[in-house]
Amino acid sequence: MKFVLVFGPQAVGKMTVGQELAKITDLKLFHNHMTIDLVSHFFDYGTKEGKRLVRLFRQEIFEEISKSDLPGIIFTYVWAFNMQEDWDYVHEVTELFESKGGTVYLVELEADVEERLERNKSSNRLEHKPTKRDIDWSESELKNSLKQYRLNSLEGEIKHSNYIKINNTNLSAEEVAEIIKGKFQL
Repeated sequence: MKFVLVFGPQAVGKMTVGQELAKITDLKLFHNHMTIDLVSHFFDYGTKEGKRLVRLFRQEIFEEISKSDLPGIIFTYVWAFNMQEDWDYVHEVTELFESKGGTVYLVELEADVEERLERNKSSNRLEHKPTKRDIDWSESELKNSLKQYRLNSLEGEIKHSNYIKINNTNLSAEEVAEIIKGKFQL
């Protein structure tokens, strides 16, 4: 079992890279908005109820996948490095797969803010993430998060042996997927 965690700030290209990686490997994509958008029909993700349900659905899916005969999964996540609860969550999820004999791969994406603002409006993003279709709100959320969170790691902060950080400002999702596949021999 392989667990590939693709993380980085909003609109950096996590889902799109995950889609391309899924095409060239036998891994399934579970992007973070699959649960966020499901729950958003009932509760805003920012509410206590919304966060609880998103976490619950993800946990149940991870539990079943970790016990399955699937070759692996790609999961996308926005990791706030200045929030201990995000560190704890990443540890909890990766530990689940490792405890079942799985191998964890950490893929961090970073891109210039200007590029992320353009990607925020891409047709692929809007097609697969209904809660991002209000472009003004989504762009405002992206900009505000820059003031509140640190969404990329510092040099040497991540010590995991299967880790890569890619600046994909000027790379296509296909190119990034090929880099990941090659680096980790997926």
